[in-house]
Amino acid sequence: MIEINEIHKGFSDKTVIEGVSSLFETGKCNLIIGASGSGKTVLMKCLVGLIRPDSGRILYDGVDFTAMTEDIKKEMRRKIGMLFQGSALFDSMTVEQNVMFPLEMFSNKTKAEKLRRVDEVLDRVNLNGAHKKHPAEISGGMKKRVGIARAIVLNPQYLFCDEPNSGLDPQTSLVIDKLIREITSEFNITTVINTHDMNSVMEIGDRILYMFQGKKEWEGTNKEIIFSKNERLNNFIFASEFLQDAKDMRMLELRGKINEDRNMDDLLK
Repeated sequence: MIEINEIHKGFSDKTVIEGVSSLFETGKCNLIIGASGSGKTVLMKCLVGLIRPDSGRILYDGVDFTAMTEDIKKEMRRKIGMLFQGSALFDSMTVEQNVMFPLEMFSNKTKAEKLRRVDEVLDRVNLNGAHKKHPAEISGGMKKRVGIARAIVLNPQYLFCDEPNSGLDPQTSLVIDKLIREITSEFNITTVINTHDMNSVMEIGDRILYMFQGKKEWEGTNKEIIFSKNERLNNFIFASEFLQDAKDMRMLELRGKINEDRNMDDLLK
């Protein structure tokens, strides 16, 4: 679990994050959403320690990350996995070498043990047989899966994903969403995802933080977001007439399901 309390961050005379507090739960996909310039990317950089907030606290399972010395922060970062927007693979390295990179940096395992671990995570993301390929030889979706494999190779407690579906077609995006959700649940990871993908919001948004102009505007689940009366959130999520119609249909479906459940409860009484 990661808890943030009253996080503030500014650059020069511009405030980027203003008093944001939230809770990112373990074993769940916690999404940060918002328009460009809303502060969500800066917030994520604060969470992983790339940027230091001007004030406020970031607690990793009750331990204040912002108050740690640099040496202790380095130890903490070994518990963090990161999936970058562009996958950030090394072009000159094979898939196997890319995934092994964190093990080479932070592990004392033998070469054979490292290779076995690489095999395990590549198998988990359904990339058997891709070990010796280079990034230029695989698809965008495969690159994302290599990025996920690299992010989990050290068995992290915390996983951060920056726009994991960026540049992917809708079908491949669904595959990546499903994989991230499965890994989060399977290994009980605290997963934080920065995204613009509204399908991800609806499919895997266990917890959603919506930011507007550096502030927390709304917080809830993907079920609650359908019924939100927050005008800014609705304008952001359901920007087109098509999406608004889809929202109305989804609300009718959910209300029908709620009524069915109530009727069943009445029958069982």
